[in-house]
Amino acid sequence: MQSHSEFQTPPPGCPAHAGGQRAPLYGPEFAAAPDTFYEHLRQHGPSAPVELAPGVEAELVTDYAAALHVLQNPDTFARDSRRWRALNEGRVPLDSPVLPMMMYRPNPMFSDGAEHLRLRQAVTDSLARVDMHRMNRHVNRVATYLIEQFGSRGKADLVTDYAQWLPLLVFNDLFGCPAEIGDRLVFGFSGIFDGIDAEKANEVLTESLFELVALKRAQPGDDVTSWLMQHQSQLTDEEMIHQLVLLIGAGAEPMQNIIASALRLVLSDEKYAGGQQSAGLLVDDAINDVLWNSPPIANYASHYPVHDVELSGNKLNAGDPVLISFAAANTDPNLSVGRQTLSKRAHLAWGAGPHACPAKDLALLISVLAIEKLLNTLPDIELGVAEESLTWRPGPFHRALNALPARFTPVRPQRRASVPMPAAEAAGNAPVQGGQGKSRKSSWWSGFLTWWKV
Repeated sequence: MQSHSEFQTPPPGCPAHAGGQRAPLYGPEFAAAPDTFYEHLRQHGPSAPVELAPGVEAELVTDYAAALHVLQNPDTFARDSRRWRALNEGRVPLDSPVLPMMMYRPNPMFSDGAEHLRLRQAVTDSLARVDMHRMNRHVNRVATYLIEQFGSRGKADLVTDYAQWLPLLVFNDLFGCPAEIGDRLVFGFSGIFDGIDAEKANEVLTESLFELVALKRAQPGDDVTSWLMQHQSQLTDEEMIHQLVLLIGAGAEPMQNIIASALRLVLSDEKYAGGQQSAGLLVDDAINDVLWNSPPIANYASHYPVHDVELSGNKLNAGDPVLISFAAANTDPNLSVGRQTLSKRAHLAWGAGPHACPAKDLALLISVLAIEKLLNTLPDIELGVAEESLTWRPGPFHRALNALPARFTPVRPQRRASVPMPAAEAAGNAPVQGGQGKSRKSSWWSGFLTWWKV
């Protein structure tokens, strides 16, 4: 059995070089060059010791075969984070920024066994009722609306002006949000993602979801929220809140990153240049490239061994978090020979096993439609800066661009009337949320609804 201490220290440039054996997966160094970190971590074997945030230690699986083994063996590797030994023993800072992503919630992501089956069935059955034709129309409407907000300027940040908002606005329709609740959900989720007044954003998000659940209990509609409530699993209000956090929050962030990263490839990579005559194939290939080489959720899927276990020679202790590096597993050198011939579904960006993403088909549809709409509406769009100057948001879990500046020939709005740029206006900040009443500034969701009724 190998010991982590037997391996050489990280290469120069990697922060772990001076900080001991655990490589920190946070800060600008990791965001700028994650592949360098993964290359070093592979020296430890199929998994390696990392630090997710100051004082939060974990084991990161970087080997493709080992990752599949963990993902497909829930009896040995449980997902319920109430098993987290260091947290239970008070050795994890309670104000750690990674806790909201790792602490137990009563939803399928953090459940095992019969409880996982019950909660997941409610999610999968409800998502199966989504009308894909209706979804197609709504993505087109939202994309058109967002493009109109910046189209006349001839330039945009495709992250803050487009990729960030489109999934949230689409989900507001999918989950049956009225304008007032929808505005606050957008504010809550975008605030958590951006880290802007996250405490206030989380408070607004929780209150808004409780209001949405109460509304749908009284007035069910043709939407996912109502279908979840009507499911035979008989979800409680608390369970409803956490299913919605999972479906909306865990859906919007990855989709934002897929859209932005695929657009980066389309606008910068020579092999995608000039492909607008076959935009469907172009977009599909770019998204597949992202899912293999730069998955939107790079390191996640926290598991907790139910007993001490060896993973291809590395000892993993019961109750210590074991995360999957989807990014490192997908770029495992052992896959290099046959990788290009592997099925598009062979990558691990959606996970695998009983906890594989239940909404991947829906996410792919929304992402493809969003990108195609942008490219078709702005056919001469190009990067507004040198590709090498783009930067990535720090964080252990995601692979997310800070910004994606673009320029294009200005276009006139398709409609005779259009509402002003909502809330964020030219600055691209999160929507302004005030008190109740008519004086509250316009926000993205109510702005979209007003625009659509014109």
